Amino acid sequence: MIYLLTSLKRAFFLLPYFVILLLPALAQDKTLKLWYDKPATDWMREALPIGNGYMGVMFFGGVGQEQLQFSEGTLWSGGPHSNPKYNHGNKPDAWKYLTEIRQLINESKLKEANQLVQRHLTGMAPAKLEGSTEWGDYGAQQTMGDLFVKLGHGEATPQNYHRELDLNTATGSVSYQIGKTRYKRQYFGNYPKGVMVYSFSSNRPEKYTITYKTLHPKAYERFENGIYTFGGHINDNKQEFETAYRIVTDGKISYENGVVEVSDAKSVQLIHTAATDYSWEYPTYKGTDYKSIIAKRLDAVKNQRINALLKEHTQDYTRLFDRVKFTLEGAQHANVPTDVRQRNYAHGTEDRGLEMLYFQYGRYLMISASRPGTMPMHLQGKWNNSTKPPWAADYHTNINLQMLYWPAEVTNLSECHIPLLEYTASLVAPGRQSAKDFFNTRGWVVNTMNNAYGYTAPGWELPWGFFPGGAAWLAQHLWEHYEYTRDKAYLKLKAYPVMKEAALFWIDYLTPDSSGHLVSSPSYSPEHGGISGGASMDHQIAWDVLNNCIQAANVLGTDPEFAQQAQQVRDQILPPQIGRWGQLQEWKEDVDDPDNKHRHVSHLFALHPGRQISPLETPELAKAAQVSLEARGDEGTGWSLAWKINFWARLRNGDRAHQLYRLILKPAGGASNAESFAGGSGSYANLLDAHPPFQLDGNMGATAGIAEMLLQSQTQTIELLPALPSAWKTGEISGLRARGGYTVGMQWADGRLLQVSIVADSTGECTLAYQGKQLTIPVTAGKMVHISPKDF
Repeated sequence: MIYLLTSLKRAFFLLPYFVILLLPALAQDKTLKLWYDKPATDWMREALPIGNGYMGVMFFGGVGQEQLQFSEGTLWSGGPHSNPKYNHGNKPDAWKYLTEIRQLINESKLKEANQLVQRHLTGMAPAKLEGSTEWGDYGAQQTMGDLFVKLGHGEATPQNYHRELDLNTATGSVSYQIGKTRYKRQYFGNYPKGVMVYSFSSNRPEKYTITYKTLHPKAYERFENGIYTFGGHINDNKQEFETAYRIVTDGKISYENGVVEVSDAKSVQLIHTAATDYSWEYPTYKGTDYKSIIAKRLDAVKNQRINALLKEHTQDYTRLFDRVKFTLEGAQHANVPTDVRQRNYAHGTEDRGLEMLYFQYGRYLMISASRPGTMPMHLQGKWNNSTKPPWAADYHTNINLQMLYWPAEVTNLSECHIPLLEYTASLVAPGRQSAKDFFNTRGWVVNTMNNAYGYTAPGWELPWGFFPGGAAWLAQHLWEHYEYTRDKAYLKLKAYPVMKEAALFWIDYLTPDSSGHLVSSPSYSPEHGGISGGASMDHQIAWDVLNNCIQAANVLGTDPEFAQQAQQVRDQILPPQIGRWGQLQEWKEDVDDPDNKHRHVSHLFALHPGRQISPLETPELAKAAQVSLEARGDEGTGWSLAWKINFWARLRNGDRAHQLYRLILKPAGGASNAESFAGGSGSYANLLDAHPPFQLDGNMGATAGIAEMLLQSQTQTIELLPALPSAWKTGEISGLRARGGYTVGMQWADGRLLQVSIVADSTGECTLAYQGKQLTIPVTAGKMVHISPKDF
């Protein structure tokens, strides 16, 4: 694949520089660990996540019994095999009502227009058939089940209990002592082999009882040649899956009725994998030879010792994780359990180490959940313990899916971006049909809720369901991948065709208003307010995809007629409007409520992640964006807090961004795994972000926000420390990526830049900015350039 080859080539070429870029004043913190002095009892709040891209596992660390809950990214209920009438949510010929709806909007008959949209322009609601979950044929991501490993000593009281997740090595561990017997466990995910590894050891022989439990129907179960295998299927769509583990032990093994027992063992190792028959093939989404995948994976590890698997995993993981080093001077409390540390921080204790830990945790989670050849991250990444998870643990494209991947390029994890880029391309075919059925346009769309089975239609309720801008927003990621890698082959063969089709939808859908501007009608601001003759986010996203297509066509030297048309349409779109109280308007109509505290701040897309608004180039619009941001307030759901970090960073207000960062780190409340906005956002004791409930987007958005505070490049100029908080007086970061193909390291002290190191992917010129001054320097591919403030 072009995505993978170019990313790996760049990573290998620059590998020596990732080490050199670390400036000498401060060493990389080696205490990047979450640790606890007691087992977890709550999956959402306390269990710790590990993964290999394909699978997500949560381990609890129970003394008498370990629980290893796992899911696999392709295991989904619903879809075409759950209902022969499944139609990806589409309603053929729904577009015929568009003219009438637009006329009603023009006549200010918004109630009547909304009723027509609800009747005709919403997608088919999930059909709830026998055996389906509450999500019906729309489906939901599924847990595959739990491995329970019961120890012979039972629930004895341990001494020196320690449960840990080490981000430096991506390994989980549990250790404790009972009497004179010392127990150790080690867990990790090996991406190259596609397996999870669970190791149990003790200095004296022990008995282990291993049981697999699942809510899904069983087709077969066996234990042969040291391998336990379970085959099953999803109840409603009969999607087939298999999970298996190879057991390696010095003890005696017996098997009966699905239970594996090991006696007199000082060492038990489980090498675990899973796969399904799901395939990214529209419209059937079926056909993978999953049994062959399982057999090949387990055969590949047949003669490998655990140390070899660990070494392979460590090399694979650290090749990605070690690219970015981040160190802040100040108090660190790594010797305090993470849950206690988090509470102390919320009560005012300074802990720069916790702030660094949370930043790197986001990168760890991305590496563990998103690798080439795997499904993209869903709302919970790859971790799901339910058959009916909140919001189906699906792919929400009105902010959440995109936010999950915001850190990918800037924090030097370009390879981890690939699953989203490939998934986006897979949506074009079903998205074309939705564009035709609902809007009679060219191009493709995807709306708010998207499943693994090409549901690209608008959602089945208003206002949340209607958001055709999801496709163009995803297309931004394709352009960003090019911006950071400068891979023209990828742009030509992969990105540009998808981007262009996303733009074609807007060229056809936008309609003139009475002033001659092009507007999106009908439209809804995501999950907020009613029907409009022009939601600002739609206009900003349309501007963005058209602008990116124009630039892409220029880079490739192709499609001049299309580029000219795209420019004409872009320049005709209703620009961002400033309203009656100085706010950036959320809609064409000036109806914003200054007392509204809604979690979505969608009309600031042009500030971030867009680049239509900036303090330097459009100061009046930036000021209006700040007025809107102040009015919405700092509180919000986890992902909303994360977005606000990025907003304030773009507004060059590092202290306000840091204030939001502190909020996202506060201990979260809320009912466990409940689909509720009550109970408070923040992060749980395992530092997973709380919507609430748990969603991974907040973790990722916060990690991206830290990078945004320290480095920005959306204007084609590399801005150094644009939003450095006053609390971070001294520190350094290395390995961040800037658009244009640059790897950047910085060191600062007393709030002022000391030194910059830059390595360019290609020879040319690079423009830097610091505190209002600019500097353009020549760069040579692969050669490091050092810059100090006096050079500006």
